[in-house]
Amino acid sequence: MTYVTDTLQLTVQQPRPGLAIATVAGDVDTRTADTLRREASEIIQQGCPHLILDLSQVGFCDSAGLSALIGLWHATEAVHGSLGLANVPDRLTRMLVLTGVDAVLPVHATAAQAVTTMTAAGLLTSAGEHGSVTHASGDGGTCEPTLPN
Repeated sequence: MTYVTDTLQLTVQQPRPGLAIATVAGDVDTRTADTLRREASEIIQQGCPHLILDLSQVGFCDSAGLSALIGLWHATEAVHGSLGLANVPDRLTRMLVLTGVDAVLPVHATAAQAVTTMTAAGLLTSAGEHGSVTHASGDGGTCEPTLPN
């Protein structure tokens, strides 16, 4: 039996100004791809043009999910930002390679490696802890920053 859920959760950290790391939890498919696109686009529009999607908690991604990733890449490019993928499951990695999407979406072993690569490429200009946001989604919601103590 296949269990399909339309719940997708994003937990967001903002380790540096202009950069967000969104950990995606759940399946990214026809039921949740629009949620991922909408919620991640909000993060970009809220001042984080550089986005890393940590996909370690994604169990499944179909063509709608792949389309959402490509759409987010376009969204970051439109604001002179960048999109990186981290902790990509093997099955999704194969899909990225087979479709050639891995040529435009950088894939990193870890989110920390993605941050290091973006920093070395000169994409990020400021260092230091900026804050974090938790954004559980499926029904919309808002991001509220949690400032460090």
